[in-house]
Amino acid sequence: MKRIFLSVALAGLFSGLFAQSIDKAKEYLKANKLPEAKAEIDKVLTIEKNQKNAEAWYTKVKVYNAIAVNDQLKATVPDAFIQSFEALKKYTELDDKKLILLTLDQYKPINEIYQGLFQAGAAAYNDKKYPEAFDDFTSAITAIKFMNQKGWIKQNMDTTSTLYAGISAEKAGKRDDAALYYKQIADSGITKISGNDMSEIYKWLADYYNRKGDRANTDKYVAIGKAKYPNELFYDEMVLDNLRKSGSKDSLFARYEEINKEHPDSAIYFFNYGLELYQYASDTTKAALSNADELVKKAQEKLTRSLQLNPNYPQASLVLGQISYNEGIALQQQAKAIKGTKPEDLKKRADIRAEAMKKFDEAVPYFEKIDQLLGKEGVLKRADKTSLRDAYDLLVTIYEQKRDKDKAAAWTDKYNNVEKIH
Repeated sequence: MKRIFLSVALAGLFSGLFAQSIDKAKEYLKANKLPEAKAEIDKVLTIEKNQKNAEAWYTKVKVYNAIAVNDQLKATVPDAFIQSFEALKKYTELDDKKLILLTLDQYKPINEIYQGLFQAGAAAYNDKKYPEAFDDFTSAITAIKFMNQKGWIKQNMDTTSTLYAGISAEKAGKRDDAALYYKQIADSGITKISGNDMSEIYKWLADYYNRKGDRANTDKYVAIGKAKYPNELFYDEMVLDNLRKSGSKDSLFARYEEINKEHPDSAIYFFNYGLELYQYASDTTKAALSNADELVKKAQEKLTRSLQLNPNYPQASLVLGQISYNEGIALQQQAKAIKGTKPEDLKKRADIRAEAMKKFDEAVPYFEKIDQLLGKEGVLKRADKTSLRDAYDLLVTIYEQKRDKDKAAAWTDKYNNVEKIH
């Protein structure tokens, strides 16, 4: 009996010593003697059986939170908030008293952990330490999810941390990680975070999956992006570019028709469609198309519509002029192919040449319009300068063909001065 009594007494003694160690850690914490508090609670938790004590883990939470916000000590425990969060999880697993300690503290420790992790992420981001920022923001996200799972808050997504976790990952070169967080934003249909528009996130995702060759997800985020931002041209451009690469002209032109209906006031889409139709119909590197004339006519219709929507669009005028000019050149070549000297041959050549001159006359107003738009301007953008030079060059050729030396000379002078003036 004596030996049994001794064992019980020793057990009670160790239990008391354990309680005293926790109390000592609390006293150090209250006195703001944080290194001593840390040493005491760490010592308690090194003993295996003590790791099942909820109060010990909760005390660690409070000690480590205090260290994490102490300017002199936080560098000594860089992951203090992370360790505190892990301790809090252990506490919630072990506490059989309905989290009475956390409740009495009005859940302040978990809020401190979340705020601390978020602020650490923001500080690292501002210092351009993107891998560290990514780790901190993802930890903040984990803290929010933990609180939601426990029913402490209704919020199940920290949008700001999610956004900056994605941005930090992207800046750190972790594109796959960035996609995971950007997807959460897009899949939730969020278009603004803290007043900032999220349109670039939707475009980023579509581009990300497009580059990976993931057609299903590309189509998914193109559709979501277009639904959220119907006036954003990025998605149509991506689809058109993919269709160009696939080599299916029928699919490409069908999509252009849809886009013209979706954006009936977009001069640029009517121009692009008309230009691609004409380039396809007049491609001399392949066999002539049986419906080439039909395609050229449609190209002229689309380009004319572009000019109706934007009369001051020099590139549309240039292509329309070139179409008529090229038709004139083609007629001249037909005339040259007639070698006979019979009266009917001479008449046929003359008639074809007359038709060629009519085509040149059709082209002239388009080229003159470019001169009106750009000729009086000063320094021009590269595209506009090229259009102006091409217009002058073609006008020179037309008037040489018409044997009008004065006009040919006048347009030659303008052509020669493009670089000097513009």
